[in-house]
Amino acid sequence: MALAASSKVKQKPVQAEKAAVYAWEGVDRRGSRIKGESRAANMNLVRAELRRQGVNPTKVRKKPEPLFGSAKKKITPGDIAVFTRQLATMMTAGVPLVQAFDIVGRGHENPAMQDMILSIKQDIESGTAMALALSKHPKYFDDLVCNLVAAGEQAGVLEALLDKIATYKEKTESLKGKIKKALFYPAAVIAVAIVVTAVILVFVIPQFKELFTSFGADLPAFTLMVIALSDLLRQWWWAVFLGIGAISWVIGNIFQRSRKFRETLDRLSLKIPVIGPILDKASLARFARTLSTMFAAGVPLVEALESVAGSTGNIVYQDAVMKMREEVATGQSLQLAMRQRNLFPHMVIQMTSIGEESGALDDMLAKVADFYEEQVDNAVDALSSLLEPMIMVVIGGLVGSLIVAMYLPIFKLASVV
Repeated sequence: MALAASSKVKQKPVQAEKAAVYAWEGVDRRGSRIKGESRAANMNLVRAELRRQGVNPTKVRKKPEPLFGSAKKKITPGDIAVFTRQLATMMTAGVPLVQAFDIVGRGHENPAMQDMILSIKQDIESGTAMALALSKHPKYFDDLVCNLVAAGEQAGVLEALLDKIATYKEKTESLKGKIKKALFYPAAVIAVAIVVTAVILVFVIPQFKELFTSFGADLPAFTLMVIALSDLLRQWWWAVFLGIGAISWVIGNIFQRSRKFRETLDRLSLKIPVIGPILDKASLARFARTLSTMFAAGVPLVEALESVAGSTGNIVYQDAVMKMREEVATGQSLQLAMRQRNLFPHMVIQMTSIGEESGALDDMLAKVADFYEEQVDNAVDALSSLLEPMIMVVIGGLVGSLIVAMYLPIFKLASVV
C-alpha cells in the first residue's frame, strides 16, 4: 500500500462539460404522461437516462438561465466533507462506485456541487481512475485526498480509505469551526464598538454642539476633542471609508504576494494573549490528525510530511515540518527531528517516540489530535465566557467616555451658577 501511495497524482485539470437543467415530458411503462426536470451535460444524456428508467421522452428542452445569472451557491469545505462521508458510507454498504456517485450527486441541494459530482461520475464511467477524476478539481480535492484515494484503489481497500478521509475531513472542519468561533468574538466586539461610537459621533454629538454654542462659554479640552472628532467624521466620512478600503486592499495584496509578511503575521498570531494558545493547539491538532491519517493509509513518512506541512494552517509550523522532512529523509527519527525544532510540546514528542518504538505511530498521533482538539474546544468555550462581560466593558467604556465628554460642560456651568 505504501508503494501505491508514493506516486503522487498530478494531472492538468480538464474542463468538464458544464451541466444544465433540462425540462422533459414523456410516457412511462404504464402509458401515463409524466414530466420533470433533470440535470445533465447535454440533451442526449437526459434522453438516455430517461429510457434507462423506463420513460419514453417525447419532449426535452433546456431550461433558460435566470435573468440575473445563476443562483448557484459556492461549494464549501463542509459540502466536500459531507460528500466524502456519504460516499464512504455507500461504499461500505456495498453500493457500486458509479451508482454511489449518481445517488449522492442527484440528491445534492447545491447545483454547483451536483454538477461537480456528476462530472466526476462521467469521468469514472468512461474508465478514468477515481483519483485522476478527483484531481481535475484541485480546488476541492487536494493532493492528500487524491493520493489516499489512489492508494485505496490500487490496494483494493477504497472504502476503508474513504472512511478515513471522511473522518479526517469532519475533524478538520470541526476544528476550523472552533477557530472561527474563537476569532469571531473579538472581531464582533471591535465591530460593534466602532459602529456604536460612529453613530454617537455622527448623530448625537452635533446636537450637544448646538447646545454648547448657545452657552458662549469655554468648553473642557476633552469635550473639544470629541466635538472635533465628530466634525472630522461628518465632513470627511468618505475619506475615512476610502482609507479603510485602501488599507485593507494593500494589506490583502501584500498578504497574498509576500510570504515573509504572512510568516510574520503567523508568528505574531501565536503570541497574542488568549487567542495565540488556541491557534497553536489548532496547528498541533491539524499536524497530528493529518499525519495519523496518511501514515495509517500506508503513505511513506517522508512523503506524508510534505502533505502535512501544508495542512497545519500556519507558516511557522509549515517551515518546521518541511525541515523535519529533510532530516527524516536522511534517516533521523521523527521524534528527534521534532525535538530539534523547539516548537512541539514535550507530550507530543513523547507520544511520537512511543508510537515509533511500538510501531503504532498512527494511533499515538490520533490520540494527540483528539487531545488538542478537545483543548481547543475547551479554550474556545472559556474565551466565549470571558468575552461576554468584556463586550459590556468595552462598549460601556466607549459610550460612557463620550457621554462624560458631553456632560462635562453642563457640570461646569452648574458649578458656576
